[in-house]
Amino acid sequence: MTGPLLIERADDRVVAMLNRPDKRNAIDQDTIDALHALCAELEAAPRTLILTGAGGVFASGADIAQLRERRAEDARRAINATAFIRVSELPMPVIAALEGYALGGGAELAYAADIRIASATLKIGNPETGLGIIAAAGATWRLPEIVGGARAAELLLTGRVLDADEALAWGLISGIHPADGLLAAAHAIADRIAANDPLATQYTKRALRAPRHEHPVIERELQAELFDSAEKMRRMTEFLERRARR
Repeated sequence: MTGPLLIERADDRVVAMLNRPDKRNAIDQDTIDALHALCAELEAAPRTLILTGAGGVFASGADIAQLRERRAEDARRAINATAFIRVSELPMPVIAALEGYALGGGAELAYAADIRIASATLKIGNPETGLGIIAAAGATWRLPEIVGGARAAELLLTGRVLDADEALAWGLISGIHPADGLLAAAHAIADRIAANDPLATQYTKRALRAPRHEHPVIERELQAELFDSAEKMRRMTEFLERRARR
């Protein structure tokens, strides 16, 4: 089945591939609708999400033909921003495997992920001001959290595009992998996540995403729940038994 999002499902993860290769996976309304449908699924049945793109490209940006026709009321609906917030707030981690262009809205979707890895072909940035708009789907507040205020300001105010080495040096991605091994590297990260307690993983993500004023209270309350969980008891008992057998 074809569509703007090709989805492969497993018990512990879902792979979603942006699939408009003739448009360099530009994010249109159909893509946004498909992301909302996928988020509803993963909110109901939490699993790690791997986001990638078809044709050696993550996403070249929002669909400019659609974007040109949008007016003030469309901006106030925050069409892309709302979908990307939903992606960011999924219970389990989101891994973005970036190849080729990740520009504009494509970059902002990548910023919504918890973990970003890339191939050496990556070109990532936000050239929106050159098109007479701003990066309004999360870049102005997510990017400072990821790379710091000074670097975020340079990227957003100049429209500068980073290559993979620069993105790694700036902390925008956590690793560079061969293009033919990029998805395997994303799966390896998902494997490590899957080996851990899903609830502890969800609570760790919740604490990571919480605003500063909620700390340290949020850790205390989440840890209190985990301390009384059967899974914590099982895993710690197994750990102690393994150590005793050495």
